[in-house]
Amino acid sequence: VFLLMTTTVMDYTLGRLMERNEDDGYRKRMIVVSVIMNLGFLGFFKYFNFFTDSIVRGMSQFGMQPSWTMLHIILPVGISFYTFQSMSYTIDIYRREIKAERDFIKFAAFVAFFPQLVAGPIVRASDFLPQFREEKMWDWNRVISGFTRILWGLFKKIAIADTIAPFVDLCFGSPGSFTSMHLAIGVFFYSFQIYCDFSGYSDIAIGLARILGFDFLENFKTPYFSKNFSEFWGRWHISLSSWLRDYLYIPLGGNRNGKWGTYRNNMLTMLIGGLWHGASWAFVFWGFLHGLYLIVQRLIGRPFGALMRALYFPKPLQTGINVTIVYLLTCFAWIYFRCGSFGNRSFAVANQVILGIADLKTFTWEGVIDKFLVMKGVLLIGILISVELSNFRFAYSSWALRSPIFRVASFVCLMLLLARFGTFGSKTFIYFQF
Repeated sequence: VFLLMTTTVMDYTLGRLMERNEDDGYRKRMIVVSVIMNLGFLGFFKYFNFFTDSIVRGMSQFGMQPSWTMLHIILPVGISFYTFQSMSYTIDIYRREIKAERDFIKFAAFVAFFPQLVAGPIVRASDFLPQFREEKMWDWNRVISGFTRILWGLFKKIAIADTIAPFVDLCFGSPGSFTSMHLAIGVFFYSFQIYCDFSGYSDIAIGLARILGFDFLENFKTPYFSKNFSEFWGRWHISLSSWLRDYLYIPLGGNRNGKWGTYRNNMLTMLIGGLWHGASWAFVFWGFLHGLYLIVQRLIGRPFGALMRALYFPKPLQTGINVTIVYLLTCFAWIYFRCGSFGNRSFAVANQVILGIADLKTFTWEGVIDKFLVMKGVLLIGILISVELSNFRFAYSSWALRSPIFRVASFVCLMLLLARFGTFGSKTFIYFQF
């Protein structure tokens, strides 16, 4: 709470100071103070032990044995999200894209708005602050829409993510004990566990805000049906990927500095995006893989598309091939992401999972443990895909919820699905740790 208050008071004050002064040098000093202070808080509480431990280990490789006591630093709740959110406010004022907020209470509410404070989405001041100036009236349609969105988020989290989580935990906890197919299913399940866990939280946050009279932008749009990695990052954790694009990639030069400059900017952006997720080299490597994917896509994307057209592949087949390639490479990167919480064992465990899957001699259904849970998980993922595809292609929610019959049917179906398939335990949201 103290950190949140400090960030709020600091950026509110710096924003007002930049608003009052048109001198570019003065404004630049103010924005430098904001960025250094925000990143300083984030760096100390989230990365201090990580970097010092990495330095100590690096020195030990050269025969030095430095004496160092690790600090017991508690990671503040939601610091990665509200830091980026507050920092974007001062940057936008510096760029003269928005005006500074005069009402401190409104600005404090923007930084600490409870539905998305802990795990996003990262809202922009330009989108959100104007909504505090609007008069809020009770709107029954917003309540219905908001509660339906909350129930859908709970279904993703409780019925899907928490149901398949024990299977995933076993696979990554002891990969040497399982067969190739069992591990492959574990990776497949993890790709949907993290999607349902995080997008489920985003749905709940969007629904809560909608009931209160506020609108958030969408944070996920069926990312696993992306045909390339640029499209994937336009559909996955949209609030973070757009933040990195607008406040890091474009200021670095974007794609304006030639081919090699674009490759460099892609890689730097994804490396920092990986590090944002956690203090582990496995997260950095996950970012490196996605940076590499984006670079390779730029190198071979057009020739690969031309090859498929030259072979007279029909359009649906081309789309299917592209979607499959992107999904499989994403799953490969998720292995390192999932192992990021294992500390110094991260790469060893990840490599063990990969080698276990590569052992095709054990790729048999007989070696899979808890087949009922596997079939249940596949069924629930099938329901998820069917609903999200129909909504994405036909905007189901925009017209169905206008009808009282469809409203009641949606509520009843979601409640029944939750009651029948829900796993009610104490599992927190994955992104609470970031």
